[in-house]
Amino acid sequence: MSLIVSPDSKDLSWLCLISLLLLLLLLLRTSEVVTASGQAGSNGNMTYPALFTFGDSILDTGNNNNLRTLSKCNYPPYGKDFPGAIPTGRFSDGKVLSDLITEGLGIKELLPAYLDPNLQNVDLPTGVCFASGGSGLDPQTGGGVLTMEDQLKQFNEYVGKLNAFVGAKNASTILNNSLYLLSAGNNDIALTYLTAHLRPMPFPAYADFLVNSTATFIRNLYALGARKFALLGALPLGCLPSARATVGGILCAELANQDAQLFNGKLSSVSSLLSSELVDSRIAYINVYDPLLNLIQNPNQFGFRVPNVGCCPVLTLLCNPLNPVTCPNIPDYVFWDGAHPSEKAYRTIAPTIVQACLNM
Repeated sequence: MSLIVSPDSKDLSWLCLISLLLLLLLLLRTSEVVTASGQAGSNGNMTYPALFTFGDSILDTGNNNNLRTLSKCNYPPYGKDFPGAIPTGRFSDGKVLSDLITEGLGIKELLPAYLDPNLQNVDLPTGVCFASGGSGLDPQTGGGVLTMEDQLKQFNEYVGKLNAFVGAKNASTILNNSLYLLSAGNNDIALTYLTAHLRPMPFPAYADFLVNSTATFIRNLYALGARKFALLGALPLGCLPSARATVGGILCAELANQDAQLFNGKLSSVSSLLSSELVDSRIAYINVYDPLLNLIQNPNQFGFRVPNVGCCPVLTLLCNPLNPVTCPNIPDYVFWDGAHPSEKAYRTIAPTIVQACLNM
């Protein structure tokens, strides 16, 4: 014979209380995951709920790893200074600007690549990286990498996933209040125009083409809910180790620097025009040319010793995968390979970018 004991009213009260506490904990956890508006970050500043990055290798955190392209770096010695010394596909010895900016804004420590097979839904509300090393504004730039059109399509796909995860209302709030960071034009100028000569036209006309492409890309992001944009200017391309090598290895290639500056002037102008055109938008041009050039020209002032060559042995631009031996002291070097700054160099210029983003 079974004995059935009915719970008394006191037992029921305790069960109800426990259930209520569990429900409150669940709601609190959900509010932490779904950050629907700007909040105080770990640096104490009111910041953005998420960061989304687009463009080239300055921002790429690993999107090229599984693409059929030579523009990838998921092999040693890349990642030598990354946590766990893992080559994640970042074009550096460690973290890149996407990571340092999202950390500086108080959002999270690392910005995951959208194509990372380990990406989780919980990562979506605080932002991801769509940038692809070797990409550019010109469809002829890159080989097998994600074009800007590809990156836009993936962002559109992301919006659908975000809606499904947090709901349309929360997703809209996140998209409207987040920061959209773009770095594009470097590969177009240095490779497509100056090296491969794929666009036989005067450079001012090519720069107009690139800037108009940028404006179209921003308008398309705006149509998907983006409102706050930071546009990084081109680097001092003539002072990259690969460019110096074309003129003897000592001096910078001045033509490349002049073209980068002309492009930057046009990009700055179009950012102002777009701010007036797109209602409720905030669009800032951020000068990275001068801070990096200052670092290159005055390395000792910033704790560097070698500004003209990369730390790793290179095959044209990237580290040689067959020779993972690097320089003995990475912090001495402004550049990691033939085209990309070291993590220390990125860390030197990142605060200027972060502050500009906070001032928008």
